[in-house]
Amino acid sequence: MPERLAEATAPVTDRAVPCRVVVCRDCCCGTVKVNGDHAAQTARLRRIAPTRISECLDVCEQANVIVVQPSSAGRAAGARPVWLGLVNDADATEDIADWVRTGGPGVAPCPEILDLYLIDAPRRAKTKTS
Repeated sequence: MPERLAEATAPVTDRAVPCRVVVCRDCCCGTVKVNGDHAAQTARLRRIAPTRISECLDVCEQANVIVVQPSSAGRAAGARPVWLGLVNDADATEDIADWVRTGGPGVAPCPEILDLYLIDAPRRAKTKTS
């Protein structure tokens, strides 16, 4: 009996890493500065994928910002994180949820409607050292 219990509780190491979502919620994104039901948006995304709340992602002019990170299968296919901005309504959130549910970057083609929300990832400013 103890052997079966050990088998049942042993961590599974061969599971694929799923598609993940990062939602910006800081100075602009997720605040009253941007219209929308931010709690509902986050809750919806959390129902379909691991979702992390981030501090400012440095693209405030594109609030609300969501980053869809590829699964392990997507990364193996060469996919990179996809940055989406101005995601301020339930329909856009649902389009993202549908894409993530079907596999996300590198696994499922990005729906054409999401082309409207694609933004470039910010370039981090290099600090000068003297």
